[in-house]
Amino acid sequence: MLLEELTALAAEGGQAVVRAVDTAFWPVIQRRAAKLVGRGDAERVSAEFVRLDRTAEALMSRPSDEARAERARQEGVWAGRFEALLDCLEGTEQSRAAAELRALLESVAVGDTAIDTGNAVARDGGSAITGIRNAGGNRHGPSRVAHTGDAEATGSGSSAITGIANE
Repeated sequence: MLLEELTALAAEGGQAVVRAVDTAFWPVIQRRAAKLVGRGDAERVSAEFVRLDRTAEALMSRPSDEARAERARQEGVWAGRFEALLDCLEGTEQSRAAAELRALLESVAVGDTAIDTGNAVARDGGSAITGIRNAGGNRHGPSRVAHTGDAEATGSGSSAITGIANE
């Protein structure tokens, strides 16, 4: 496989791990990621569970002003772990691990995520959205919203939304 393809796949894996924390998908991602990176060795799998627990703890214990930086850091940590795994394997084993990582990504269709969106203020018939606006309707997978700001709409025809708007 091409190095660029493996690097992109590893980056997606890191993002998926972070997005899944504190969702219903977390136990699935945690188990599959630990088994993938641990490559079937019971001690290594156990160590990966500990790392994943630390990731979840770090993401859930940060004040909102630090959350974005911690999310980016944790995405990098897990992208690096997946990339290191794929780099050390060759041929069929590398293809098998890449397929397992793709299956992990497909099994956890995490939708849009809006975090630390700020405030939306609309007046006199205006509209304001902070976060994500999906004009095409709902996306697949559960959406996640955390630490959104206030929404204030005053005046006839005004609308204000913080978070995710599926229209």
